[in-house]
Amino acid sequence: MAMEFSDQEQSSEELDLEEITRKILFLDKWREIFSYHRLGIKNTTPQYHEGSRISADESADGTGIPQPKGQGHLPSSSLCSIPSTSIISSKLGGFPISLAMATKLRQSLFGSAAQTFSCDWRRACFRFHGPSSDLAFTLKVEKGGAQGIQMAVQGSIIKYLLFTRKGKDCNFHSLCAISKQEQERALAAALAGILWAAGEAQKATICLVTEHTYIASTPDYSGDSFTERLQLFEFLKKEATEKFIYDHLQCFKGEGSHGVILFLYSLIFSRTFERLQKDLDVSTVHLLRPTTRGFLCRQAVLNMVLTGRASPNVFNGCQNGKSQEILHGVLTRSDIGYLQWSQSTSEDDRLSQVGSMLKTPKVPIWLCNINGSYSVLFSTNRQLLSDWKMERLFDLHFYSGQSSEKKLARLTVDTHSHHWERDQCEDEKRPGKRFSPVEMVIRTKWREATIDWNGSVPFF
Repeated sequence: MAMEFSDQEQSSEELDLEEITRKILFLDKWREIFSYHRLGIKNTTPQYHEGSRISADESADGTGIPQPKGQGHLPSSSLCSIPSTSIISSKLGGFPISLAMATKLRQSLFGSAAQTFSCDWRRACFRFHGPSSDLAFTLKVEKGGAQGIQMAVQGSIIKYLLFTRKGKDCNFHSLCAISKQEQERALAAALAGILWAAGEAQKATICLVTEHTYIASTPDYSGDSFTERLQLFEFLKKEATEKFIYDHLQCFKGEGSHGVILFLYSLIFSRTFERLQKDLDVSTVHLLRPTTRGFLCRQAVLNMVLTGRASPNVFNGCQNGKSQEILHGVLTRSDIGYLQWSQSTSEDDRLSQVGSMLKTPKVPIWLCNINGSYSVLFSTNRQLLSDWKMERLFDLHFYSGQSSEKKLARLTVDTHSHHWERDQCEDEKRPGKRFSPVEMVIRTKWREATIDWNGSVPFF
């Protein structure tokens, strides 16, 4: 342990030697930080132990994880895009992102490190509607590429509020009565649970933005004044993951925080690049797909949120593709389910048919993809999918996420009525024109069901 000297006792030669030694040690630590070990690229994985807090002095003398100053502060014009309340101190702990990490991250998302997120993605975060209201338990969702992730997280929030938290009644009215603190608890629990599952219940990684930038743009990597400022924190316990998220929830829910992107980054780092590569197949080489509406989530992203594994397809297990290539589907029954219906999809396309692992989840909550727009269906009856008698006549609540929505629709589903068979004959060539797409997606699970909207206007 180095001895301490007063200014008067130190000679210029001693200062030079001490400075050289300090810089050598500092460079050695940087080499360790910038290795791929933490991301599953190599076999060994250095750990960041949750709960530790490293002071500036500890970092300077080498007794903890170093806190490099990177390449200096960003100009004020760059900082203004993210509120100060959503930016953490670089002295908090963790380790900074490297150019290699950022490049691999971008390639996994876009296929190119030169591509950056659009404005709709940057605006997206996890904000609730007002507490103690008809929409108290729901997130505000806008159209754009992040909608699928927000709605998938919405499903986990409902799961926590209805079936996980203790001391509360599992009914719809209890959802509407939650306070601001209960909203925050639910969001932290949902995000932590998803990241923990992606890390296979071994480790979760959380990305937050600091006031410093650690890497610069290169000819192959385009900076966005956001990714270059990431600090990564690793946790070995789910409870510690949830507490850390709760303590820094503003980084995910604050307006201008880039909260959905931060969560997506955290999800990928929790999954690790190595596992991610094994999850994907020839049909999906990167996680976002370009469209005329911008970059949208591929199924692998949604499945990673729902199941912890980035399976590119919705069928059970593995199947052979049209060229006999092996395609990866869902391997285990998920907590939150998934249903999809599109007017343009043929029922004869076996690869697009959702398998039972997603159709019949552990709790009666489904992320729905209806003509490319995402919504959530759920029941407050946990026994719905475990007792066949419950599936004869039951209620489902539907949340579309549209800005005009003031309260959720309550749908009564009757699986023993045969009105659907007769109605189908009347307009069998255009079912999506006669019936609400919501009814059509419900019938992918309960084929002969009739749906009563109980006075609500059917959603088209």
